[in-house]
Amino acid sequence: MVKNVPVLWAFVLVILSSQCMLTEAKGMRDPANNNPRLQKILDYIASSWSALTRSTGTCEGVADPKLAGPSVLYVPADLPIPPALSKLSSQCGICAEHLPFIIQGPGGVKGNGVQPPGLLFLEHPYVVPGGRFNEMYGWDSYFIIRGLLRAGDLGLARGMVDNFLFEIEHYGAVLNANRTYYLTRSQPPFLSSMITAVYEADKAHARENRAWLAQAYRDTVLDYQMWTRDPHLAGATGLSRYYDFGEGPAPEGLHDEVGYYRDVLAYLIGQNKNEQNKNGQNKNNPSLIEALPSPQHVALSPEYYKGDRSMRESGFDITFRFGPYGAETHHYAPVCLNSLLYKVETDLAQMSEWLGDQAASSVWRQQAERRRKIIQTLLWDGHSGMFFDYDFAKGKLSSYEYASTFYPLWVGAATAEQARAVVNNLPRFEYEGGLAMSTHESGVQWDYPYGWAPIQLLAVEGLRRYGYNAEADRISIKFLSMVLVNFERDTNIREKYNVVTDSSNIKLAEGYRDNIIGFGWTNAVFLELMNQLPTDKIERILAAPGSGAHR
Repeated sequence: MVKNVPVLWAFVLVILSSQCMLTEAKGMRDPANNNPRLQKILDYIASSWSALTRSTGTCEGVADPKLAGPSVLYVPADLPIPPALSKLSSQCGICAEHLPFIIQGPGGVKGNGVQPPGLLFLEHPYVVPGGRFNEMYGWDSYFIIRGLLRAGDLGLARGMVDNFLFEIEHYGAVLNANRTYYLTRSQPPFLSSMITAVYEADKAHARENRAWLAQAYRDTVLDYQMWTRDPHLAGATGLSRYYDFGEGPAPEGLHDEVGYYRDVLAYLIGQNKNEQNKNGQNKNNPSLIEALPSPQHVALSPEYYKGDRSMRESGFDITFRFGPYGAETHHYAPVCLNSLLYKVETDLAQMSEWLGDQAASSVWRQQAERRRKIIQTLLWDGHSGMFFDYDFAKGKLSSYEYASTFYPLWVGAATAEQARAVVNNLPRFEYEGGLAMSTHESGVQWDYPYGWAPIQLLAVEGLRRYGYNAEADRISIKFLSMVLVNFERDTNIREKYNVVTDSSNIKLAEGYRDNIIGFGWTNAVFLELMNQLPTDKIERILAAPGSGAHR
């Protein structure tokens, strides 16, 4: 571990006013003390936690920037409507009503879902990403929770985990987010990582809660079972896939991403024509487009929409990693998902030990070992020295180089030799501002040249896990310097950055074209990466006078 981490946090905790941790930090030397560059961005992050906190009992929390129309707050059909929600009608014209049916499990909502769309009630406040994302998201929240724990707000972090347990028990799964149009899909399974982070923080403050852990364990098993049975199974591979239970276009894709599906259709038609002109035949997937009754008219097919929705469950919306515009996502056993499921299995083993059930712990470790062996063989390309997604529909490994290759390092599923090979491939992804998502410039936000905070953290921690601290420090310095310099120019933190040009000024060809201000997980990752750096590396970032000077 880095020897000087507590030194930095003596300063960070002063800024964040965490009284209990201030006592622990008392008397420590702070090399960044009185540094205005660091203080300003830490002040911004500290204020952001409250600015981004929402509740389903407030007008601000129910509002949905993504859809037009009246706002509705839905309460589970089997629970009474809390009296406090009655004030929403008089205060802001928001109607609180029951869902029309009890949701028994994942996929319990079919067809057009619940109409009109609305917000799903949760019991506790939560932190949203920011901007158009005004609800609690499935995988954003893991990184946000880590930021909250770093800021000393254990109560808010635990309340967010409790909200996810509520979702499992009343809405059938950890949802993409708590809106009715997300009832058909989940997001990457970080729940066990959230639970263990909060539980260990509780233990560190001598507040171990075994009853809470037992409930969390039971709900995590339910969530895990969704991922490890049909339709989330990736054929006969022994692995899992992303799969949205819904059909047809995603509502937010119709209303918030203006012209998106039209542009996708035009792209697919163009690709088909190009292949036909070159080869006299269509080599693309013709099932993505279907003919309409009117002559010479075509539309996106149900098969395309299934892939599109499943891509949204992956959290990587949008990338060409799973075919054009993610259209074949449900045909792949992804590195990211199966690495996370390996971690869920090891986390469940750890939770079982904490609860005193050694037999269950042994079973979970056996399950994890089985998955680890499949990841190390089926998802590994020794020639390239990277992990790839497996197209089980075609029976072959993808060749799409993607930053998900760092996931097996983060969870500890890679061998030492595989980790070394991945490190040797860092130049494929590493640029002035950190790691790009891929080596493919598709024009969409989850590909080259864009870098995202959560992937920087997972990659850096994966590198540290296997002993590559110099590489981890270098990537951290690049990303932190970029965020800091852009913050000083714009006075805000964004959801994504162009790591090649070192800038938050981006121009996307398709999909989500905005670069949202907020931004929950970037704020958290800034704190986490800074916390892991040695003091001399922090001083190097702060000494740099401006963009490019830290190289």
